[in-house]
This record gives sequence, structure tokens and C-alpha cells, in this order.
Amino acid sequence: MCWGSGSGGGSDGSVPADVLDLTNWKLTLPTGSAGSPTEITQPALDSYSNSPYFTVSGGSVQFRAPVNGVTTSGSSYPRSELREMTNNGSSNASWSTTSGTNTMTIDEAITATPAVKPQVVAGQVHDASDDVLTIRLEGSNLFVDHNGPTLTSSYALGTRFTVQIVASGGHIKVSYNGAQKDDYAISSSGDYFKAGAYTQANCSNSAPCSDSNYGQVNVYGLTVSH
Repeated sequence: MCWGSGSGGGSDGSVPADVLDLTNWKLTLPTGSAGSPTEITQPALDSYSNSPYFTVSGGSVQFRAPVNGVTTSGSSYPRSELREMTNNGSSNASWSTTSGTNTMTIDEAITATPAVKPQVVAGQVHDASDDVLTIRLEGSNLFVDHNGPTLTSSYALGTRFTVQIVASGGHIKVSYNGAQKDDYAISSSGDYFKAGAYTQANCSNSAPCSDSNYGQVNVYGLTVSH
């Protein structure tokens, strides 16, 4: 099965679901109350927009998470991020790196990083308890974070790129702009994909502590297949 929009980018629409197929996703926002951020699930997600955190911008979906944003109970960092679901968004996705072929392709650009600690995660494989692998930017260094390889050491904010993550046969392979960069041997279960902006800074390590200091990722295309 496969869902998502093509990686060539979507046309501008009035809500993010006009740009990306969000059927099998749910959204976590940097709003709400401490330890309990706002979550938007289907079918509400199909008509949902919340500027500037989750909105249409220039043929993409803009995900923004400021350093003073609400965080989940398990993290000290804010996010505007999609979590993979199944059954038209009604159930949490849960698969294994050792069963089937599980693929996510993101056509995206990291468009802002927080001051002082300029770090953003722009895609993840997560298992039942923790992240397994992330696509992470620190300054100008874009890399696969499991002690994995650098994708580029000279990333400029706003540069559009495509990353593909394929989990199969006890390995996760990562390609960057069509070239395979990583082959990570890992056996994990309870897995699911995440995409959007997971800002790796907060008010304790990044100033100013305000809405004007944020991480941001613009997603032009997002596909998942199993």
C-alpha cells in the first residue's frame, strides 16, 4: 500500500491537505498545555490549518516550532510534526525493520533554525520507545543521526532536497537526492515514520525565548509505502 503526494511538489491550496495527502498521518503542534501539546487527527486534519505552525506556503506545507513552544511529556523540545498512522488515520502505524519494505520519501527544505543552537530534525524513524534514526541539521551540517554519515556539510537554509528512507531486511537505507548514503543494520519493532519540524532547542539554550525564534521545515512532497 502507498499513500502521499508525489515528490515533485504540490499545487498551492487553502489547507495543507490540498498539498500533501494526510490520510494516514496525525499532527502534533507546539501549542496546547505543558506536556500535552495539541494533536490533530483525521478526519479533522484534512481541513486543518494553523498559521504559522502548519500552513500552506509557496507550494509546500510549512511546519514551524518555536523554542518557547509546548513539548510532549517525553521531550524537552517543541515540534510541528506528522506521525504515521494507518486505517485512514484511525490507528497508530507500527511495523518492523525486519518485515516487508517500509519506505518514506520527503521532498523538503529546512528554512529556519533557532538562534544559538541551530538544530532541527526534519524526518525520523521512531520505534515503540525512541527515535531509531533522524535526518538532522546542526548549523550547516545535514546528517543521518545514529552516528551515521553526513549528507552535506554545507547546507544552506532554504535549499530543497529529497531524502528517502527504506527499512527492510533488518537494515535502514538512506538516500539523499537520489544517491544512497547510509546502510544501517538495525532490528527494531513498533516503528513508524515522522516528518515535519522537530526543533532541537528551547528557552533554556536558545534566546530570545519567543515565537520569533524557531525551527522551520517546508515539505513539498511526502510519500509512504509498505
